[in-house]
Amino acid sequence: MPLSEQEQRLLEEMERSLYQNDADFVATVNPNRGKTNYRVLVIGVLIGVAGVATLVAGVIVRQPIIGILGFAVMFAGVLLIFAPPRRGSAQMPPAPPTAPKSRGGSTSFMSNLNDRWDKRQDGRE
Repeated sequence: MPLSEQEQRLLEEMERSLYQNDADFVATVNPNRGKTNYRVLVIGVLIGVAGVATLVAGVIVRQPIIGILGFAVMFAGVLLIFAPPRRGSAQMPPAPPTAPKSRGGSTSFMSNLNDRWDKRQDGRE
């Protein structure tokens, strides 16, 4: 079901507001977005190629254990390529203080978000 024009405008306004007012939050959520670590990519490709070569060698010499080992090495290379980058503990930004959790469920959470949105739109925050 497509969004109405009013809903699309509201969504675009919310996105602009998020990027303008909460730029620090957006940067914290995904600081490595768009950055490719080519060293890890090349190492993963080389490990994958070595795994394929080991798999083929296992088939040629008719040794299933070598083929299984080759598959495992190839799989490890592919995982290295597609796994999200790990950040060391020294690079992690400090966690923002969290509000105490209420037991009210999702309705209180949503009402809090709506109240904050209304305050922000009225210029009270």
